[in-house]
Formats: sequence, C-alpha cells, structure tokens
Amino acid sequence: MRLTAGDTEVTVLPDEGARLSSLRIKGTELLRPGDRFGSFVMVPWCGRTRHGEIRDGGRVHQLPVDAGPHAIHGTVRRRRWHTAAVDEHSAAMVVDLSDPWPWPGRVTQTVRLAEDGGSLTLALGVETSGDSFPAQAGWHPWFLRRPIPDGPEARIDFTPAWQEERGSDHIPTGKRVSPVPGPRDDCFAMPDGVDVTVEWPGLLRLRITSRAEWVVVYDEQEEAVCVEPQTGPPNGLNTHPRLVTQLEPLEVTTTWSWETLG
Repeated sequence: MRLTAGDTEVTVLPDEGARLSSLRIKGTELLRPGDRFGSFVMVPWCGRTRHGEIRDGGRVHQLPVDAGPHAIHGTVRRRRWHTAAVDEHSAAMVVDLSDPWPWPGRVTQTVRLAEDGGSLTLALGVETSGDSFPAQAGWHPWFLRRPIPDGPEARIDFTPAWQEERGSDHIPTGKRVSPVPGPRDDCFAMPDGVDVTVEWPGLLRLRITSRAEWVVVYDEQEEAVCVEPQTGPPNGLNTHPRLVTQLEPLEVTTTWSWETLG
C-alpha cells in the first residue's frame, strides 16, 4: 500500500508484518532497503527477553530463542496482517496474537500521513482476548546513515535522563548509568517522553517523539541507524511488566516530523 501527501510517499507491507518499507520525502528515501529494511513493529515485547523466559508469578512461559540465547522483537514482525481500512493518507491493520505467545489477543497498527505530508504518526494497540498478560510495544526503524551516496551522515541528538547499563549478554543489568558516547546498542530512559532528532546536515532534520518513556538507539552498523521508541526496556516483560487487561489495553503512538534543510 502506498500512502501519499504533499511531497511524501510511504509504502506499507501488510503481508510482511505491517512493515513500512519506504519513507520517501521529496524523492529522498530515508529507510534502508535490503534484508534488514524499513521500520517494523515490536509486539508483544521489544528487544531481547532473557533466555526467552516470561516469569508470570510462579509460572515460566518459554518463547522461541532467535537472538543467541534470547528471544527478540516479538512475534508479529513477519506475520501477515489484515488490512482493516485504507485511504490516500492512512491505513489500519490488525493481527491476532497466537502461538508461540501464550495468551490470545489482538494488535492494531494505524499509519497516518499528515495532509501536508510533513509528518507521519504510527499508533499501536494491544488487546487481550482473555486473561491479562504483560506486554510491550514499539517500532524499530532502519534509517539510512547516508540517504544520498557520498552525502551527509546521520547525526543523532537527544538528552536522556539515564542509560540502562548493558550487560555482556546485551540485557540491561538494572543499573542506571550516565549516558556514554556511541557507538550504541543501548536503552535510554526519557520519563517526559521520547524526543530524538536525526539530522542529515544540509539535507533533512527528522524528529521522533512519543509519550513512551524508553528508546533504544542502535548505530553500530555502517549502513543504517535505529531510533526505537518503546514502552519498556529490553527484558521488560520481567523487570517492568505492564499488564494488558480487558479494561486497559496497551496503546502507544509515535510521530515523525521533518523539515528539509539547505
């Protein structure tokens, strides 16, 4: 599906996890193509869950491990989603939570371009179809480090309250530390809401905001950088559980707004 407004075009792939495969602004592509591409949904957890284990009171639920000894990025990013509604500027898609996730539920994503093409808002909702369960939700965009060959390189600017110390297993230790320079594959706390700027000097400035209070920044790769707003830190199903109940679904949005430079 292609959404268009102003000088902006967004391509969404419902059959591939409701992933954004392209964000093109005035002809410039910002999202990475290829194998690890676009921007995908992380539900019902974000980042790594230690050993794929969810501790629910006295019970342990086992998830498939697919990132070394851990389970990573949820279960819906490769699933086929159903398109519930679509028009020129927006789309809504749904997918059911099912095995290997131990609780039944449903995830909704809406993608909406502003009418002037100057911003994009993504919204996720996670609902239970039965018992309550812990969940997280977020997005994992791959932004091109250099959208133009030999052009400006992405610069990431933000002011987190603290950084979660990363253990040797890439899981937060639970210790808060002062933010350190990159390269990063780290989780940061922003209690007043995520607010991160990615700037390609002289080309474009992209601002990523969300009421979510956590963001993972990953800039260790040559081709792309990631700024991932999410509702909890890695392994948060165990350390910062947020229950989805019949009365309280998990809902989160992020808005990407931009301005061209030069």
